[in-house]
Amino acid sequence: MGQRQTLPVLPLRGTVMFPGITAPIAAGRPGTLRAIETALKGDRLVFAVAQRDNTEEPAPDILFTTGVIARIGQVQRGLGGVQLLLQGEQRATALHYSEVEGYLTAVIVPAEEMMPLDLKDPAFEALHKEARERAAELGEKRGLPEEVVHQVLDSVEDAGRFADLVAGYIELTVPEKQGLLETLSVEERLRRVLVHVQRQIGLLEAQEDIKSQVQEELGERQREMFLREQLKAIQKELGDDDSSKEIIELREKISKLELPKEARAEVERELGRLERAGRESMEAQVIRTYLEWIAELPWNERSDDHLELARAGEILDEDHYGLKDVKDRILEFLAVRQLRAQQVAAEVATTGEFPVSKLKGDTSDANPALNTSASEERQITDTREAKARAMARGPILLFNGPPGVGKTSIAKSIARALGREYVRVALGGARDEADIRGHRRTYVGAMPGRIIQGMKQAGSKNPVFLLDEVDKLGQSYQGDPSSALLEVLDPAQNDSFTDHYLGVPFDLSEVLFIATSNFIQNIPGPLLDRMEVVDFSGYTEREKQEIAKTYLIPRQLEESGLAGRDLSFTDDAVMKVISEYTRESGVRQLERQLGAVARKVARRVAMGDTGAIDDKVISAEEVRELLGRPKVHPERAAEHDEVGISTGMYYTPMGGDIMFVEASIRRGPSRTRPSEDEESLRVGPISLILTGQLGDVMKESARAALTYATNNAELLGIPLERVAAASEAHIHVPAGAIPKDGPSAGIAIATALVSEMTNRKVRRDVSMTGEITLRGRVLPIGGVKEKVLGAHRAGIKEVIIPKANEADLEDVPDEVRKQLTFHPVETLREVLDIALTDAPVDAVEELAGV
Repeated sequence: MGQRQTLPVLPLRGTVMFPGITAPIAAGRPGTLRAIETALKGDRLVFAVAQRDNTEEPAPDILFTTGVIARIGQVQRGLGGVQLLLQGEQRATALHYSEVEGYLTAVIVPAEEMMPLDLKDPAFEALHKEARERAAELGEKRGLPEEVVHQVLDSVEDAGRFADLVAGYIELTVPEKQGLLETLSVEERLRRVLVHVQRQIGLLEAQEDIKSQVQEELGERQREMFLREQLKAIQKELGDDDSSKEIIELREKISKLELPKEARAEVERELGRLERAGRESMEAQVIRTYLEWIAELPWNERSDDHLELARAGEILDEDHYGLKDVKDRILEFLAVRQLRAQQVAAEVATTGEFPVSKLKGDTSDANPALNTSASEERQITDTREAKARAMARGPILLFNGPPGVGKTSIAKSIARALGREYVRVALGGARDEADIRGHRRTYVGAMPGRIIQGMKQAGSKNPVFLLDEVDKLGQSYQGDPSSALLEVLDPAQNDSFTDHYLGVPFDLSEVLFIATSNFIQNIPGPLLDRMEVVDFSGYTEREKQEIAKTYLIPRQLEESGLAGRDLSFTDDAVMKVISEYTRESGVRQLERQLGAVARKVARRVAMGDTGAIDDKVISAEEVRELLGRPKVHPERAAEHDEVGISTGMYYTPMGGDIMFVEASIRRGPSRTRPSEDEESLRVGPISLILTGQLGDVMKESARAALTYATNNAELLGIPLERVAAASEAHIHVPAGAIPKDGPSAGIAIATALVSEMTNRKVRRDVSMTGEITLRGRVLPIGGVKEKVLGAHRAGIKEVIIPKANEADLEDVPDEVRKQLTFHPVETLREVLDIALTDAPVDAVEELAGV
């Protein structure tokens, strides 16, 4: 038996509370209001119990003994009393009622439910399943949406809670509901609820039969149709037959479309419904909107591809600077399509056959050979369609890279090179499957999904369709939009894409889909499997300078009203903006800062201060004056060689940079007792302390580095007495507010540790990246290009990389490669020979801090 407790009593008139049910309650009686106030001052619990009769002043003798411990939720006070939200929590039995300060209290004890001896008993499971099915049927017969009914019922799995949920919502008298509340046996309560539900289903079915009989007797539909025909005749006599004219125009417009068989049948059916429906009825407006969507879609409109590979290369070079690897991949992509289109066009011209089945992988004879009487116009149309399908076949490109590197604009250039229409759909934040597939027409305000809307916007059956930010698709209880995209991006399925709003297949096989993303890890595997990734890396400072001079500065001068004034930036000024006011892989922030400079100059010019810019040339000093103090402080190479400080490299989506790894060895007994976490990081007698918000992978690299250094002390030239005297090794990576993780700092950590232990300085002009093993092997890492560019910006002269990453240096621009010396290494011994100076620092020099 549960523990006794005393709670304020909340008498209920005409209703019964059940556990697990939330219900609004209106209270106005003085005693009830006092009980509520007492509960609100405490733990907000009351004993909600039903009255035997509907008297104004409740007394203990008219209250049932079984009720529910309920919690008061929201409370809204008014002139006539309070409105509160009551949440039933548990059955309870009142042992004694008493009156205290004008309201009732009860000494209660929780009532335990009696569960079946065997929950897996087939009889009990069958009873539970039958009750759920009948409850869902009752909800649907009452007019509730099927999705809502199943969502509510499926949210409760426990049989007892399910019986309480249904009992709380079905229409029963108070004694009947009280009987269900007092039934502690779950099986018996479920059986009783099933009987009540079945009885109400029978009642609703009888009401529906009576209603249908009455409607048949009245013949309301026939009467309405008769009156409507009379109205049409009257309107025709008066010349007011606009509705018929609209339908005729709509029918003529749709008749010109080459619709598939299924779509033609659906359209004819809807046109018939529109003619029968009243002009001002809601149904007619819904049908008319649907047919207008059908009429405006490009069922047989397509652009004629006129791809010339040389011209495509010129367009890409005109619109974008750099991105050589990306441009090469796109030209390969277009070259394959050009050859396929030429091959298909030649086959159609030679044989007179339309090889759509071959292009779609279909062996059926749905598109037979053209007969000899086919017109030239049809021949041209078929050739154009075959070419369009050939151009669309092949892998779907996914442009992946950091923001601002030209992914979206490259897609627009592809459309211009092909001579196709261009449409862009932003998928960032889309969390509903209906965003892709549309809403069914049964919903108010239903619309097609973004794919069909984009096709209408393009006005062509074969546009270049950009799916922007596919990595930012969300998920919700309304469905997963990324799953809906699987059909769209599958060439074997998208020839019959069915939007929920249209309800008929629409051919997307001629569309050239291109997607973009920033973080490929956020794209679901099945969706990523349908696309071929084209990586966009960041620009070098030299490339950014050329982009600014060629594209950004002229555009910003134009937008600021300074075009035609012969205003220019010096190379030093542009480089100052790049290095001291921006920190990015792309050029968006650079364009904003150049725009800020242009606006400030425009303000001076507008005020007549034309002498503020000498010789109409903006120098680096004037950039400092206009933009203020530098906003970016990138790391620079250290000024001196130091003991225990090595230079590593890292990569983020915003670009690469260098970081310093500091190591310090504490000799003698430890000053502090290690915590449990620090104790787990001990390596032999040496305790390892890690600071700087390091992730698990970097912590593992530090442990491996310390283990290698201590186990190979003699080979590394570390005096054994130093190892024996060491008690703590402290690894710190500055910028402690920034989380850091990844394996590529392994050799940098090891170099700093060995430097500290051997008292040998680390060369300041050497940076390094690579993962380390317990045996001292250097393993490959990623992001070599970005890391090398960051090291070059920081003034590093020599770079140590894993031997396995040597081929990645081909991605580094030639101008950077010529200025750096690269050391591909396989072991940590090679790293130390390059990075550490030969002679240890003597004691005098060490104390002087040199």
